[in-house]
Amino acid sequence: MESFLALVQEWGYVAVFLGAIVEGETVILTSSALAALGYMNIYKIMLITFCTTVVVDQILFQVGRRYGPAFFERYPKLKPRANKAFHLLHRFDRWFILSFRFIYGIRVISPIVIGAAQVEPKRFAPLNILSAIIWTLVSCYSGYMMGDVLEKVLKNIETAKYYLTLGVCAAAILAIAYFIWKKRKKAKAKSGLPN
Repeated sequence: MESFLALVQEWGYVAVFLGAIVEGETVILTSSALAALGYMNIYKIMLITFCTTVVVDQILFQVGRRYGPAFFERYPKLKPRANKAFHLLHRFDRWFILSFRFIYGIRVISPIVIGAAQVEPKRFAPLNILSAIIWTLVSCYSGYMMGDVLEKVLKNIETAKYYLTLGVCAAAILAIAYFIWKKRKKAKAKSGLPN
């Protein structure tokens, strides 16, 4: 357990940075929960999360503006998600720009779509910053509130291992018994004996 916590303290902020680059809500939530337990600093997590997500989305926005629809022609597997994001952008406009970070499955592709739709940079940037503030506060605060739960899990990890092992063994025994019963039933049916 101590080695895990040492690893978190040494590499935790790198994980936060990497998690903020992609759809890394799990990393942000976990690191924020660890901050509630005193293993990390919540303000550093929030700063890294906010800065990283703003910069990455600005870069993706510029990729969309520069390469436009040709980007999606080059990567046809992205087209279904891009079409969904285009539809949402045209339907909800600025509300979509404010909320795309919260939409699972199209979060990463949305800034590219917004750029490809030729939204003006001076319009996207402030909405992107506001959205990043909201996303950072919601994600980090939610994780921070989960700190109590994580503390209980960490304290009871040995007990949890015992019950997990017991559960897996019981499930394995039941599965073996079921397959033996099924095999015998099938054999009786072939031989014509009554069940």
